[in-house]
Amino acid sequence: MNARTRTTLLATALVVGLSAVPAVAAPAPATAAAAVGHTTPGLDTLALRAAIAGAGKPGADATAALVRVGGAGGSWRGSAGVHDLASGAPADPEGRFRAGSVTKVFTAAMVLQLAGEGRVDLNRPVRAYLPDLIPAAYAKVTVRQLLNHTSGIPSAGSPGGSLDDVYAHRFESRDPKDAVREATAQKPDFAPGTEQHYDNIGYTVAGLLLERVTGDSYAHQLATRIVRPLRLTNTCVPGADPALRGPHNHGYQVFTAPDGSTDLRDVTVWGAGDTFAAGDLISTTADLERFTNALFTGRVVRGPQLKEMFTLPGRSVRDMETGKAAAYSVGLSTIRLGGHDVWGKTGGRYGYNTAIGATLSPSGDVTRTLVYSVNSTDAKGEDMNPTAMKIMTAAFGAPDPA
Repeated sequence: MNARTRTTLLATALVVGLSAVPAVAAPAPATAAAAVGHTTPGLDTLALRAAIAGAGKPGADATAALVRVGGAGGSWRGSAGVHDLASGAPADPEGRFRAGSVTKVFTAAMVLQLAGEGRVDLNRPVRAYLPDLIPAAYAKVTVRQLLNHTSGIPSAGSPGGSLDDVYAHRFESRDPKDAVREATAQKPDFAPGTEQHYDNIGYTVAGLLLERVTGDSYAHQLATRIVRPLRLTNTCVPGADPALRGPHNHGYQVFTAPDGSTDLRDVTVWGAGDTFAAGDLISTTADLERFTNALFTGRVVRGPQLKEMFTLPGRSVRDMETGKAAAYSVGLSTIRLGGHDVWGKTGGRYGYNTAIGATLSPSGDVTRTLVYSVNSTDAKGEDMNPTAMKIMTAAFGAPDPA
């Protein structure tokens, strides 16, 4: 599977299917998967408990699940599953995890901050900031089009085509500039601004633009602009380090042999590859909940820049692959659940699925927030992990009819 297919199908922000993913029997004791949580009134806490109750049990699609729901209707904190399959110890509710494409929300927020400071113009061509990296063929691509996935820049490739090939290269890293050069050496997928295609490449370019404009590293800008001001003490980007440092629950992935048999491998230690500003973040549910509240209440991005995060491309812009209406804004996406517009972002790295999301009142007040980390056994599958879907439905309601 190439990078384009994998990224589109696996890391889409809240726009996902409901089909089941492969599961494999795991030697976890039944008691280790018991869901625990703290509640206040106003939520369907029974549904939330039920959503994660199967995590860590033999044959489950997830080995652990950590959930935080908040808002005007009350709050709920829950965890289920195991820290690791070997010990069967209960999952650590404060464990760190790889947040995948939730990283894009942080990247978009920082670029929007630069726009608010007058250092970046969202309508200006990207080539004006990166003339040595963006060729003339992409001279009309604007900064906004990078961030809302309408640039037309095609995906960069990836090593191998099968999961086993990807696994064999899991410790390799790649200079993000090389990924951009490879992508922009190809023909555009479409004219800028005419279609939408969710992918990592726009945010790889955005991260490099951030570094060029500030004269600083992405990691230091992240720490300075978001992590330290919000006191996100367990959030970072690991760079080339493939380890998941600090308290964490192990991630596992189902591998299928040619004869159809499966095995479950520990994939906790895995390099960043070329995810960079598109998917390199490590965090916790507590940190992401704090970030989500700060973002949606205008304490990270303000004014017209915040409005960009809730503005979809024009109605004529359709998804390149599905033909459906564009669902991605700058950094976020939207879906109708339980009769409400839910804004947020999902992410997937092998062993880990993550999401942040929120609903707003007509006046713009946050009415409900959701953050979860699910240790999915097929985090890069074509459909949304069933446990993750149950959590989202329990928090916000069932998907509205198409």
